[in-house]
Amino acid sequence: MIDQVQFILYCKDQKRSRDFYCEILAKEPILDVPGMTEFLLTENTKLGLMPESGIAKILNNKTPHPSLGSCIPRCELYLITDDLEIIFGRAIDAGAIIISKIALRDWGDTVGYLMDFDGNIIALAQKTIK
Repeated sequence: MIDQVQFILYCKDQKRSRDFYCEILAKEPILDVPGMTEFLLTENTKLGLMPESGIAKILNNKTPHPSLGSCIPRCELYLITDDLEIIFGRAIDAGAIIISKIALRDWGDTVGYLMDFDGNIIALAQKTIK
């Protein structure tokens, strides 16, 4: 049985990414040590930030170095909120790049797409059909 889910994004600059996600999530990390930053998103869900150099040591040359994929979309972080426009604005103020403006999508959610400094796609969504 899986009790908790943790998504880990690889980042070039842990401090810069930490500050960026502090702004978007409007919360401080629950762990912030060299090599890992963690945010508690829900009771059983965490978002982690790990420097590319740290994961490269673990991968031990069995895959290409994560920095080779920098600014190439490697994942999509889909965050559902009731404060879509506020959080979208905070993300832009924190330096996010707009990929697609907030719009009603075919699947029924209202979503805006952004990109962080490392190329990770952040979808900020609001449930339109409940």
